[in-house]
Amino acid sequence: MKLTWEQLKSQEFFRAFVDTEIAPYADQWDRDEKIPRETIQKLAHQGYFGAVIPKENGGGGMDSITFGLLCEEIGRGSASLLSLLTVHSMVCQALTFWGNETQKKVLLPRLASGETIGAFALTEPRIGSDANAVETLITGNGEGSYKIEGEKKWISCGQIADVFLVFGQLEGKSVAFLIDKEQQGFSRRPIFGLLGFRAAMLASLFMEGCVVSEENMVGRPGFGFSHVAGVALDQGRFCVGSGCVGLARACLEACLDYTSQRKQFGVFLREQPLIQRMIANMTTHIDAARMLWIHAGLMKDDRNPRSIMATSTAKYFASTMAARVAADAVQIHGANGCGPEYPVQRYFRDAKIMEIIEGSNQIQQTIIAKYAHLDFIRDRRARGKNNKQP
Repeated sequence: MKLTWEQLKSQEFFRAFVDTEIAPYADQWDRDEKIPRETIQKLAHQGYFGAVIPKENGGGGMDSITFGLLCEEIGRGSASLLSLLTVHSMVCQALTFWGNETQKKVLLPRLASGETIGAFALTEPRIGSDANAVETLITGNGEGSYKIEGEKKWISCGQIADVFLVFGQLEGKSVAFLIDKEQQGFSRRPIFGLLGFRAAMLASLFMEGCVVSEENMVGRPGFGFSHVAGVALDQGRFCVGSGCVGLARACLEACLDYTSQRKQFGVFLREQPLIQRMIANMTTHIDAARMLWIHAGLMKDDRNPRSIMATSTAKYFASTMAARVAADAVQIHGANGCGPEYPVQRYFRDAKIMEIIEGSNQIQQTIIAKYAHLDFIRDRRARGKNNKQP
């Protein structure tokens, strides 16, 4: 697939932005375990928070390929910052598809401008991959309001988000609600010391007698996980898949630089056959992962129903690839790769998180296998019809 002139120019601009505003500071953010407010404002100024929001709602209306290029470049600079763009875009996508007219008219423009930061709140302390079994309880409170009781954990950018898309159970049906950070009965607690994504400003959320209006419901009861979360997670997987390619590129670039300067046994590391093999594998797998997310992006823009499988495939392959490439990057750097002087140790830690978020690799395997089986049955039936005698 050949990028358009507009996409190439956007890619060039994204790359320059990351080289100037993100990559030089990512290690410090990792140590500080936070991203400066000024950096977040710069993303907002560039319109990146509204990338996936339609123009009629105040967004940029980016096509999927351009958005994937943005995620790839930001992933190259900082996986933690990519996490912010990911969860924010997940909320934007959920509201674009399932929000009511008031939510689209009032909240989407604020999300697009970056005036309001959104976060996705599905995971709970005792509920991870089995997201349809969340324990957050939502009950009717009379007069068009609902009471929410529950706890969410590992919420990316939960420390700074202004509005949360929260999932719970209402009379045995999955449902989603928007909760404002100032809502009475809502509180949050920062999470520190993670393996990776240390600057992603994760938090635990607590809803204790939190009362919200019916107008805050997204979709309707029974649609929470299957429809609202489904759309959001598909968006998140696409962002993570393309971002993993950027992270792996950062690993490759670090290795190309290091092996051109470091000598062993009288020759540069880049001349060692075993190192060349590792570099070749990195390059090949990065290119393959890029083709997968581009393929998924094209299918998303075409509204192809098989884009869900394509996105899961891209996320699964890219996150697995990024973890392998990051491990090899540390190996190539040797003891230097284990210390804070080189960024590959951060890449290694962040890459592991990529295999877990927005549906673990095992969940992606389940989705891919399910669609593969359905495709097999569909193709076999089609062949059977075509082979029938007239």
